[in-house]
Amino acid sequence: MTHEPATTNTESLDTAKTTPPWMSSGQVRNHWIAQRAVVSRAWVGKRREIVQVHIGDQYYAGPPGTPLEEFVWRAVENDPPASPPMAALLGNRLRELSTPIWEDTTAQIVPMGEADGGRIYRRSLTLLLLAAAKRIYPTMAIAIEHSLPFGAYYCTAVEREPLSPAELARLQAEMEKMVAADLPISCRRVAVDQMVEFFEDSGDESKVNLLASRVKDDLAIYTLDAVQNFLHGYLVPSTGYLRWFGLAAYGKGFLLRFPRRQQPTELQPILPSADLENVFQEYREWMVRMGLQNLGSLNKAIVEGELPEVILISEALHERRIAHISSLVAHTWDEESAIEQSIRVVLIAGPSSSGKTTFAKRLGVQLLSYGIRPYALSLDNYFVDREQTPLDENGQYDFESIDALNLALLNEHLARLLDGEEVTLPHYDFKAGKSEVGETVRLDPNQVLILEGIHGLNPMLAAAIPPQAMLRVYVSVLTHLNMDRHNRISTSDVRLLRRIARDNKNRGYSAADTIQNWASVRRGEERYIFPFQNNADVMFNSALLYELAFLRQVVEPLLLQIEWDAPGYVEARRLLAFLRWVRTADVDLVPDNSIIREFIGNSILRTFTLA
Repeated sequence: MTHEPATTNTESLDTAKTTPPWMSSGQVRNHWIAQRAVVSRAWVGKRREIVQVHIGDQYYAGPPGTPLEEFVWRAVENDPPASPPMAALLGNRLRELSTPIWEDTTAQIVPMGEADGGRIYRRSLTLLLLAAAKRIYPTMAIAIEHSLPFGAYYCTAVEREPLSPAELARLQAEMEKMVAADLPISCRRVAVDQMVEFFEDSGDESKVNLLASRVKDDLAIYTLDAVQNFLHGYLVPSTGYLRWFGLAAYGKGFLLRFPRRQQPTELQPILPSADLENVFQEYREWMVRMGLQNLGSLNKAIVEGELPEVILISEALHERRIAHISSLVAHTWDEESAIEQSIRVVLIAGPSSSGKTTFAKRLGVQLLSYGIRPYALSLDNYFVDREQTPLDENGQYDFESIDALNLALLNEHLARLLDGEEVTLPHYDFKAGKSEVGETVRLDPNQVLILEGIHGLNPMLAAAIPPQAMLRVYVSVLTHLNMDRHNRISTSDVRLLRRIARDNKNRGYSAADTIQNWASVRRGEERYIFPFQNNADVMFNSALLYELAFLRQVVEPLLLQIEWDAPGYVEARRLLAFLRWVRTADVDLVPDNSIIREFIGNSILRTFTLA
């Protein structure tokens, strides 16, 4: 029996090799694919030799891999922003100017006058200071300790005498020389283990402790001249951007001065504040007593089970300070015959999420222990009718303006209440925007008025009250643990985290809502609160060394809910990147009268009233 040689249908085999299953032979025969190819406006092209970046109303082209910086400066040449560019947003993500561009994109310039731009400038200026110091004082270590309201970081030379004016002048001259040279600032990814060894060799224990909590196995390291360092966040691409700064002796250290965002190319006058310096010194003493120098040491305390002791001491120090402030009032009441000279009004002011409400209630408890009954007079009830509210520069009601309050009526009522008269107070209907008749009150001889609000330190608020009858208290997060020797934790960031937690718990706001409103809140603080803080008779630092361990677990899930295309996404990513350095702890450890309970919930003072 003979066999025919095997044959192969070549056409069928080729079709099987080139045609995917979804393309049936029938579809091919009836030209289903071909018909769509005919109407398509696409064609097979070659790899492009340029990329385009859309900035404003223009498109800018360059070779693939061109740094973002080159596109931005071409755009700046055509349409200069109000302040120098520091970075850009690409696809709603913040990017350094050194970022190479490999594909077409749209960019939004982030100038120095915006929050992220200002942070990049200050962070880069820190590296410039460290690099210049390395050149002329190679064995000296510098610590960036805290910020001051006129635009400066308070710095110290570690374990040596303070720098003299002559040494500071030499250091500033070296910084200016490096700026004129426009030296490159480069970034590379380095293994964490390698950098731990580097920082151990260089004697920077603060970074060694911090890196113990690093989750990823590498991190970004910046290099300028002979200095390489970890700085949490983006930097400018070269020293030529850092043209506005100054150094000045201040207390036991020195100031690294920089422009404020409102005037991004001008240094503000130095405004010494003995009260603020006392707060900073007190906080440093607290840190020493608890063995905490930075976030790394807090994380270590959590891991080693020492956090309960940190919490107890922190709360005891807060209570001692509140007791001292209450004693300033009580001591003026020691003699009944001296009632004309006694403090009858306590004015409490401070920026958003400073813990003013809890502070006022705990102060009230302390006053009660002296037999002095506090009565809280709500400034919210003294708003003018809505149509009389002043407008801001955008034509919107400016409810934070002091002119939104009926100051004449407030001062009349304050004077009459202190004279022992019966006064019918107003009640403000926020829904209707109208002032109505409220309750009628008369102060007893042993009562003190407590007024809490953003305008508490403005002299216009209580002009009818003699100065000796008032105690003015400024409450804020005035300083905080830093991440390490060179990476600060901004006090405004701590307040923002507090506000996100409270807004969600008490008002049902999302983190995106709070972030979107934060810029407006900050503008109000700059305008109506900070200019008057030096009017305070006493300051209370509401920061708690341990609070980030509990804020993280409340705020982090809220930040993760923000979608990538939402307005608050960039800020949420920044806060999340910072919070991931913080270890968490059992929230039941927090005392129920703690200031932080005002934000994370379950405060025992929630139902306590001052009346």
